Amino acid sequence: MAKILVPISNGFEEIEAISIIDICRRADIEVVIAALEELETVGSHNIKIIADCKIEEVKAQEFEMIVLPGGLPNAFTLAENSYVQALLKQMKSENKYIGAICAAPYALNKAEVLNENYTCYPSFEQKIRLEGYHNEDAVVIDGKVITSRGPATATRFALELVRALKGDEIFKSIKNGILA
Repeated sequence: MAKILVPISNGFEEIEAISIIDICRRADIEVVIAALEELETVGSHNIKIIADCKIEEVKAQEFEMIVLPGGLPNAFTLAENSYVQALLKQMKSENKYIGAICAAPYALNKAEVLNENYTCYPSFEQKIRLEGYHNEDAVVIDGKVITSRGPATATRFALELVRALKGDEIFKSIKNGILA
């Protein structure tokens, strides 16, 4: 079974995190939620999630993909956390999938794992770089790095994560099942 890691900290964007977790689980992908702070993590709109474990308990070799939801200050916390940064670098060096949505591509850039082409929440390209920024694309796939714009693109983003790990048939099945 494919397995992905979703690290979160306080201020994560709930729509993005839940869309990733839910849609990937519908596709029979094991999702591990790893907290950077306490196991009970509070999103940017005061919704609480209880993580499966702390980030320090996971190892990159256990996963095929790491996916970062956005939200503030979550994106900055992910960018400043040395363990997350090390995981991102290891996943990249092992040619595994890396995903980030909304403000979270900022953390990919900080880890130097963001490929040439990407998208993010509008204005965050100013904190990342203008070269390679796609301001109109909901999802940008550049090699094994998948990025997306924000809450309204979360379902499409999560479906692309499913396609990357499970292929077109499962992608279409899940997409049709959720009426996307």
